[in-house]
Amino acid sequence: MQSVDDMIQKARAAQVAWEEAGQKQIDAVVREIGKTVYDNAEMLARLTVEETQTGNYEDNLKQDKRKAGIIWQSLKGRKSVGVVKRDKKTGLVEIAKPIGVVAAILPMTIPVTNFMSNAMFSVKARNAIIAAPHPKSVKTVATTLSLVLAALKKFDVPDNLIQCLSQPSIELTKELMSKADVVVATGGMPMVKSAYSSGKPAYGVGPGNVQCIIDRKVDIEEVVPKIVDGRAFNNGLPCACEQAVMVHKDDFEEVLQSFLRHKAAFIEDKAAIRKLADALYVDGVLNRECMGISAVQLADRIGIKVPKDTRILLVRADPDSTAEELRKEKLCPVTLIYTYSTFEDAVAMVKSNIQLQGRGHSVAIHSSDEKHIEALAMAIPVTRIIVNQCATTSAGGSFMNGFGATTTLGTGFWGNTALNGNLDFTNLLNYTKIGYPPAGARVFSDEEIWG
Repeated sequence: MQSVDDMIQKARAAQVAWEEAGQKQIDAVVREIGKTVYDNAEMLARLTVEETQTGNYEDNLKQDKRKAGIIWQSLKGRKSVGVVKRDKKTGLVEIAKPIGVVAAILPMTIPVTNFMSNAMFSVKARNAIIAAPHPKSVKTVATTLSLVLAALKKFDVPDNLIQCLSQPSIELTKELMSKADVVVATGGMPMVKSAYSSGKPAYGVGPGNVQCIIDRKVDIEEVVPKIVDGRAFNNGLPCACEQAVMVHKDDFEEVLQSFLRHKAAFIEDKAAIRKLADALYVDGVLNRECMGISAVQLADRIGIKVPKDTRILLVRADPDSTAEELRKEKLCPVTLIYTYSTFEDAVAMVKSNIQLQGRGHSVAIHSSDEKHIEALAMAIPVTRIIVNQCATTSAGGSFMNGFGATTTLGTGFWGNTALNGNLDFTNLLNYTKIGYPPAGARVFSDEEIWG
């Protein structure tokens, strides 16, 4: 049986050696990790779907390639060794130093990209990393690790700098978390809570329940395809998928017709909606049997006939009577659609659903009205407001926004996490600050201070 103590000991020895690496070597290795995933994405995407039995090949392929490129692009040219900042105004100089050994708890939903991302961040920060895969993605992560290690042989990388549990269990994962120096937990909430109880500093995620407002005077034929693409992506597994859409009552029919043209199946029969709620949640817990299956499979499961090319199920919602289960995160291609009379009504609907689940995560809005966008941001307790973009492919960073490129989305104190935004290699560094007296520094008089 695998010994966590042995893995930790080897990781510490590797980290001490890697701490001596220079920035050029570090960046070459980080690039190689991302490029290896990019070059092997076809095989890894197939393996992911075969092993996890969730999602689909096409979207896993897109995800693995896209994330590899975006994350590497975001890391280029950024210092992680030695002096990383000099502030002449304050006299402060910051020196970056590694933490040690990172324990990365991986989810079943994005095993390849999450392993890759955590490995790139850890190595960039001169840490060692030990990953704990979800039991349903062990082969996928082990294969990814094997490919990465083979690719890194041409570099002078210490053995055991990057490792993973080959037979993960709750007990071994807990032991790993308690013996590492920092934990990054991107798994389900029970494991995230366990990370917080490990006795070590931990970065965790929270559940997503992304609400989306379609404001007035927008190009509906431009907006709706983004929402459908986001909700259908990988059969609805990403945490940033659009879970509900709020549309003005006068625009409802036009928006609905656009959804139908883009392969949504509309459900408004109350009995069918109740069946769907009962299928998605069992005894208040999200049903694993419905996670990551297609809209057609889900419709078959509840006895609804939909066209074979249906991409998402669009469910008519009412703020006063919609089942609580449907108002929460649904890891399958189901989106609620509400109508509102005023923008303030839409914001109230968003807030109600976010308070039920998803505090701290993200909200999307399609609008050209800056006052509306900022009013929404002022009102809702989330760390991200995604504007005029597909939420699924934007919340974790993209070339079209300034959110940090990552696979670990923090939810701030609203979501019971200390990570207020997107995880980056800078979160996996210690910093020593030198305090020089800045030019012109002086002691202010009492009159200057209090006058």
